[in-house]
Amino acid sequence: MKEMLTIAMPKGRIFLEAVELLRGAGYELPPEFDDSRKLIIEVEEEKFQFILAKPMDVPTYVEHGVADLGIAGKDVMLEEERDVYELLDLKISGCYLAVAGLPDKKMNDVAPKVATKYPHLAAAYFREQGEQVEIIKLNGSIELAPIIGLSDRIVDIVSTGQTLKENGLVEYEKITDITSRLIVNPVSYRMKDARISELVSRLSKVVNPA
Repeated sequence: MKEMLTIAMPKGRIFLEAVELLRGAGYELPPEFDDSRKLIIEVEEEKFQFILAKPMDVPTYVEHGVADLGIAGKDVMLEEERDVYELLDLKISGCYLAVAGLPDKKMNDVAPKVATKYPHLAAAYFREQGEQVEIIKLNGSIELAPIIGLSDRIVDIVSTGQTLKENGLVEYEKITDITSRLIVNPVSYRMKDARISELVSRLSKVVNPA
């Protein structure tokens, strides 16, 4: 008898793309699955339980063992630094992390400010550049910060660049590429290794076809 696997996933684009990957790997997920408003969805036939969470919370659920596995963006992994293993680059929801701001606006010489959802990542990046900046953590609408004078720059995710453009901002530096990763709780990896290895193997064939 198959063991139940609990998988934490973010709602939205990553969830929809991950569901397609799982279907491509031969897992039977019901059609209504995509439109469900539930926070916990069980697929008894496949012995899967899905927890739908905010992106930043996925590694926390996996680290604490309430989820065996999770699907999380590399941005979240770098920011959160949780005690989990990264098993597979799923190559979905591609985007990148960038520094942006108003065009032709220089950083403040005395006390440059950077607004971001990613305080650790942003601080590390500017440290590497040899720049001392004040990091301002925001949770949403990061693009507002330079427009209203809260910060000189922002560090945020860029997919198409359309949001920056619509808000009159320009990209200054690209920091790193981002894709979604399959992550696992270290204890689950030992206890449920056969099931998890099978899942990774099946997904690998879809993600990296020969």
